[in-house]
Amino acid sequence: MNSIELYNQNALACSRHTTRKYSTSFSLGIRLLAPEIRRAVYAIYGFVRFADEIVDTFHEHDKSVLLERFRKETYLSIDEGISTNPILQSFQLVVNEYSIDHELIEAFFESMAMDLDHKIYDRKKFESYVYGSAEVVGLMCLRVFYKGDPKGYDTLKHPARKLGEAFQKVNFLRDVQSDLEERGRSYFPNVDLLNFSAVQKAKIELEIETDFREAYQGIVKLNKSARLGVYIAYIYYLKLFRKIKRTPPKAIMRRRIRVSNWVKMSLLFQGVVKNELGQV
Repeated sequence: MNSIELYNQNALACSRHTTRKYSTSFSLGIRLLAPEIRRAVYAIYGFVRFADEIVDTFHEHDKSVLLERFRKETYLSIDEGISTNPILQSFQLVVNEYSIDHELIEAFFESMAMDLDHKIYDRKKFESYVYGSAEVVGLMCLRVFYKGDPKGYDTLKHPARKLGEAFQKVNFLRDVQSDLEERGRSYFPNVDLLNFSAVQKAKIELEIETDFREAYQGIVKLNKSARLGVYIAYIYYLKLFRKIKRTPPKAIMRRRIRVSNWVKMSLLFQGVVKNELGQV
């Protein structure tokens, strides 16, 4: 193994470590992807996680400056095929190997920038934010799943976007308290979180149910290398959503709803069995 191969392996290991530290749910799903695509999805998640940290965590620093610097370094690493930042190194390897559209990357950065400037979202801004923060991540992964197969990619673009949309909306409901109290954000349009009602919550949940239903139509059509991993992430989020759905609005404004590790492992077992029986 030469030096650059060793560096690339280390960079990809950093992305894998980042994913496992920040998200047990996605880590479970990624581990069930075929080895040839697993590393690429780790790289994508590591990249989006670092950008998200800039806008959500670095409160003692100028976030807009840091985000713009990260954006410029991202494109520079892609153009030059190298970065001294291991997260960007692993991401640029994937972008260049799988021909990930730069439009998706730019839409992602636009949504991250919105988190710095917007606290209240109308419907247009909400849809734009969800596209850039979540749907494009699904499309990046789909490009990895269907390398060299533009027809397969185009066929599954809509359900891939819907899955990202469902995940993001569930995240919004799960994190509604911290987003409002710690960051002053209210993502759902025309919803007064200070007077969050069961009617408003039910309307949001109806949207999410539709997103999940349309997403599932794509999951069952995924190639075998990706299907099980994506399905596991899907059933985990569906379980979380159903738990949130059973929780009154006042309760989710007081505490973050979680799915226990024991339940996650149970879902993992059920998902693997269903996949082996051809029921996915």
